[in-house]
Amino acid sequence: MDLILWRHAEAEPENGGGDLARELTAKGRRQAQKSAAALAAKLPAGYLLWASQAERSRQTAAALREPDSILPALNPDADPRLLPRLLQQAEAQGVPALVIVGHQPWIGSLCAFLLNQNWLGNSYWSVKKSAFWWFECRGGIGSDGAAVRLRLMLAPADL
Repeated sequence: MDLILWRHAEAEPENGGGDLARELTAKGRRQAQKSAAALAAKLPAGYLLWASQAERSRQTAAALREPDSILPALNPDADPRLLPRLLQQAEAQGVPALVIVGHQPWIGSLCAFLLNQNWLGNSYWSVKKSAFWWFECRGGIGSDGAAVRLRLMLAPADL
């Protein structure tokens, strides 16, 4: 299964409505459109699109299309160590690719885990807003026989 981790685009600061209510800025909408266009040109038929409950994440995903699932497990405060199990469930469904729109720092932690196959404590890799990291995952995500390769990493400034 291919796994695409896409960080939400630039969002407005919190204005009293809570973190999950933050919306994309005009720049963020442009970032999301650029990233979505690049992804749409490469995604295989039958891919799944998941997003967190955060409005900025859902708006970023909608630049590509409406998400298949909105999951609290992908919210900003998600524990990245729980995500491999969620990914294994998608992999078991036989989908060719899974696009997840989410947040730092867990996206950066998951990127580090996928390439190192171990958790690096509290460290994470920097993932720019609306950037996506495309991984080819074979042999069971998080298992001893996993083979993971970074296929592509692009930020809106690179498009």
